[in-house]
Amino acid sequence: MIAARDLTARHGENAVVKDVSFDVADGDSFGIVGESGSGKSTLLRVIAGLHRDWTGELAIAGKPQGKRRPRAFGRAVQMVFQDPYGSLHPRQTVDRALAEPLIVQGLGHDSARILGALRDVGLDASHRFRYPHQLSGGQRQRVAIARALMLHAKLLLLDEPTSALDASVQADVIALLRRLKAEHGMTFVLVSHSLAVVAALCERVAVMQDGRFVEQIAAADLRRGALTAPYARELFAASRGFRRA
Repeated sequence: MIAARDLTARHGENAVVKDVSFDVADGDSFGIVGESGSGKSTLLRVIAGLHRDWTGELAIAGKPQGKRRPRAFGRAVQMVFQDPYGSLHPRQTVDRALAEPLIVQGLGHDSARILGALRDVGLDASHRFRYPHQLSGGQRQRVAIARALMLHAKLLLLDEPTSALDASVQADVIALLRRLKAEHGMTFVLVSHSLAVVAALCERVAVMQDGRFVEQIAAADLRRGALTAPYARELFAASRGFRRA
């Protein structure tokens, strides 16, 4: 699903992603973990086509990607952002938020698909015409996930999808994402600073420091602490006691 070679991304004069290479197989889930400022979110935005100041090679589903993506790219790749309130327009209803991807892709307003997406994320029809301020944080993130499902995307990019939620709601969203992945056969790339969240959702994990991948490891090896890079070992030690959700 993803083949990345020597990706380097800049913010102005500063390189924030540096010569990153990795592969993600179709149907796999790949986690990227590291401290704030390590380049995780910028890398995710490069994959999504939202950050254009980059060099290297990137292919998605076997197709080489340039800095600008065609409109049809959004049918295959969708992103869920960290802040479920900030990513929803405060003056648009849930119905409008879910219809927007369809309208952008020229598919029109499809009530059946909107109701199906709400059901997929555990919300009923009563949420359809509510505004974001009328929803809890967990419900807002479910709407954001539903919006990403509207076009039946095969690649879902998740940028800290649980960090703005309290612990009990985090567990619900993790369980939801696990179920959706199994039911829809999606590929996930998940960015997080939490080893527990990454270990709960991903088969493989990359540890990122100062814009570089310092280690790539199976999640099973991460859980038992089989890390070789000094920074990765320090990160694991700092998070000791985490449990797979």
